[in-house]
Amino acid sequence: MLVDLEITHRDHAYPWLLLWMTNFHRTQLAGARQGLQGGILSSLAQRLNPRLHHLQVSTAQPAQGPSHAAHFSFVPGHGKHILRYGSSFILVDRQREKAFDMSTGIPFETITMTTLYSQRNVFERIFAEAHEMHQQMQEGKTIIYNAMGPNWQPFGDPKRKRPLESVILERGVKERIVKDVQAFIEARTWYLDRGIPYRRGYLLYGPPGTGKSSFIQALAGHLDFNIAILNVSERGLNDDRLSHLLSKVPPRTIVLLEDVDVAFANRRKVEADGYSGANVTFSGLLNALDGVASGEERIIFLTTNYVERLDEALIRPGRVDMTVRLGEATEYQIGELWDRFYAEFDAEGAGKQRFLAQVTQLGLKNTVSTAALQGLFLYNKDDPEGAISMVKGLTATGHTRHADGNVELPGHVDVNNVR
Repeated sequence: MLVDLEITHRDHAYPWLLLWMTNFHRTQLAGARQGLQGGILSSLAQRLNPRLHHLQVSTAQPAQGPSHAAHFSFVPGHGKHILRYGSSFILVDRQREKAFDMSTGIPFETITMTTLYSQRNVFERIFAEAHEMHQQMQEGKTIIYNAMGPNWQPFGDPKRKRPLESVILERGVKERIVKDVQAFIEARTWYLDRGIPYRRGYLLYGPPGTGKSSFIQALAGHLDFNIAILNVSERGLNDDRLSHLLSKVPPRTIVLLEDVDVAFANRRKVEADGYSGANVTFSGLLNALDGVASGEERIIFLTTNYVERLDEALIRPGRVDMTVRLGEATEYQIGELWDRFYAEFDAEGAGKQRFLAQVTQLGLKNTVSTAALQGLFLYNKDDPEGAISMVKGLTATGHTRHADGNVELPGHVDVNNVR
C-alpha cells in the first residue's frame, strides 16, 4: 500500500522542501565522487542510489567580487524524481499547472511525495530536516515581507540583522521603547485573561532622517522578529484586503505602516464615518487597526514626518499606545555618533570636543538630522579631522550648502568646498 503527501506552493514549507531536495542532491553527488575513490563495492552502491534527473538552474550574482562572478545551484525541476532516504524510496512529482494564481501572478505548483504506507513516518523526518535547514539559513537575518495579493510574501533576500546600538536616539528613548515592546511580548497571558485585545501600536514621528525606519529594523533584529511593510496608499489596496492582511500577519513579525499621513493627504470627506480619496478609506484603516474583525497578537508601528496631518481618531489610545518623537540630533546623539565612527582615532576625546564646539558655534545642535551627520562621517570614515573641517558645510536642514549657493542632499559633500 502506498501513501501520498501533497504540498502546494502556497504552503510555507514549499521552498523549504525544494531547498532540502537541492541539498540532498548535492550530498548524493558528493557521495558518488567519494565512491569512485572507495573501491568497486562502494562505487557500485553509489550507482544503485537513485538521483534527480530533472534539474532547474538557479543563478545568483554575489554583491561582492568581480562583476562577472556568478553562483549556480541546481534545484529539482518539474517532473518525477526518485529519492532514497535511508532505507525508504520516495517518488517526488513536482508539477506546474497552466493556471495562474490571480492574486500573485505565480503559476500553481505542487509537490507530491509517494512512499510505502509502512514508511510514512519518513515524511515527518524530511520536513523536520527541511525546517531546520531553513532556520539555519535565516539565522542572524531579518525577513522583509511585502503584501502580494491577499498574502504576505518575502521581499528580496533576508537582510542581515542591524545591531540595536547602531541606531543613536536621544538618551533613554531607545531603551524605553524596547522595554515596552518586550513587556508586551511577555504579557500575552495577562491580556487574554482580562479579555483585552492582544495588540500594541506605536507612532514614531519627526523630520526625515531621524532614524524612524532604521530603529524599527534594528528593533526587529534585537527581538528576533521580521518586518511586514504595508503601503496604505498602494494602488489596488482596499478596505477588505487591508483588514485581511492585518489579520494574517506572519508570526513574530512587526507590521510597519510608513508615512501613513501620505495615504490621506488629499482625502475628501464624503460621509460622517469616513473619508475617501484613496482605495483604502479612513474608516477602513481604523477598523483594520482595532475593529471587530481586526487581528490580534500584533505589534504595529506607524511612522510620519508630519504628525499634525494625522486625525486624532487614528492615534487615539487603543490604536496607538505609545507616541514618540524622534527629532534632530542632540548633543548626546552627536557625541555618540562621533564615538561610533572615530573612537579608535580619538581615544582621548579631544577631537569630539572640537567637533561639538564647531556644531554649537554653527547652531547645528537640535537642527541637523542624524542621517546628515552620518553622511558626513561616512565621507570621512577614517578622517576625523576631515569631518571637523567639513562640518561648516552642513546647514540646519541637513543639506550641504556651498559658497556659490548650491545645495546638495543630506550626506552629499563637495570636496571642492573644503577649505
